[in-house]
Amino acid sequence: MDIEALVDKFQKKDVKAFEILYEMYSESMHGVIYNIVRDHTIAEEVMQDVFVKAWNNADSYSSKKGRFFTWLLNISRNAAIDKVRSKAYKTSKQNLDVDYFVDIIEANENLDSKTDAIGIKKYVGALAEKCKKIIELLYFRGFTHSEVSETLDMPIGTVKTRNRNCIQQLRDMVLN
Repeated sequence: MDIEALVDKFQKKDVKAFEILYEMYSESMHGVIYNIVRDHTIAEEVMQDVFVKAWNNADSYSSKKGRFFTWLLNISRNAAIDKVRSKAYKTSKQNLDVDYFVDIIEANENLDSKTDAIGIKKYVGALAEKCKKIIELLYFRGFTHSEVSETLDMPIGTVKTRNRNCIQQLRDMVLN
């Protein structure tokens, strides 16, 4: 069954379509969410919430605006960022073991494993270093534009422009 027919059935609340789409995309979504929340249990919880949200709001998806997978990843990323910014999450992370931070430091140096989790490793790898850094911070680590601006010591307008240009380069590579 092609993806369009599957998504159409999903939008009509077909449970089997839900199960198939979950099987197809859950691993990638978990990878994106995990790279932001850095906790497998929380990532699993957020992923479940994302699928419920997608199910409940399936009629808001339009193939004219983009691919279904991209729509799901955007919901996943936003949900993970919301989770990290929540007061409950911040409170739960106040007294963490040092191993948690060592893992973050090691993981943040390796963009390859993150991009491989959602299948775009070869595309991101072909980008210029400045694009890789901005995409890593914005999309894989959940930074805001302001945080990227501060981290990279560059004006926020430059961050936004480079992000837009880098994403366009990725689109061009993927679609061509």
